[in-house]
Amino acid sequence: MRIDVVTIFPEYFSPLDLSLVGKARTTGLLDLRVHDLRDWATDRHRTVDDSPLGGGAGMVMRPDVWGQALDAILGSPTAPGTELIIPTPSGSPFTQRTAERLAAVPHLVVACGRYEGIDARVAEHYRAQGVAVTELSLGDYVLNGGEVAALVVVEAVARLLPGVVGNPESLVEESHGAAGLLEYPVYTRPPQWREHTVPPVLLSGHHGRIARWRRDQAFERTAALRPDLMRRLVPGDLDEHDRNLLAVLGWSVTDAGVVPGSETVAD
Repeated sequence: MRIDVVTIFPEYFSPLDLSLVGKARTTGLLDLRVHDLRDWATDRHRTVDDSPLGGGAGMVMRPDVWGQALDAILGSPTAPGTELIIPTPSGSPFTQRTAERLAAVPHLVVACGRYEGIDARVAEHYRAQGVAVTELSLGDYVLNGGEVAALVVVEAVARLLPGVVGNPESLVEESHGAAGLLEYPVYTRPPQWREHTVPPVLLSGHHGRIARWRRDQAFERTAALRPDLMRRLVPGDLDEHDRNLLAVLGWSVTDAGVVPGSETVAD
């Protein structure tokens, strides 16, 4: 996979030289290139922004500078399998499902806005040219720029590439995986630390009971912390034990889905 990041702060991305993403870059699993947007500015001050038309506070990033940069990076015509990602508070939510989809895209270009954002014509232009353009938001809050979001997107996507994470099984049961649950609590040695002990089932060596306990814990944690995720569970994926546990936790599995309350459990 190739990822190009365009920013006015290239140094912001030095953490991507570390840990698993850094190793993936070194071994060639990930071709990650960071570009300075100011390299495409045409004046001696390397200006990339101007005041907003119609008035208002702040500055807006210029479409002519972005156009020069993106034309050079995207290529003309843009190669199939290329997607332009624009982090913005007004974008669609970035989720694990989004990361999984993007991990299958051969070439991502991430445009990091600053100030009041990138001139809206940039996204409009490249969509009109047939480029896949996705505007993404990390959540319902505002950052100073797109760099933090770009770091998140790159790491979330890169770790899903084959060979990046040493044990691919570690991706299966983690939070927001295919099961739609938060991950169960994890423990290591020593089995007793201060006044706290590890749940005995984890020391039993009985893999079936351990798996069942972990799934139960995932349901309990998700119900307590993310009830919105409970509503997304697929009834057909739930066995009788799951349904009984959900009833204890105050949820019912109905023909319409998983809902809070004590409605009759569907067959």
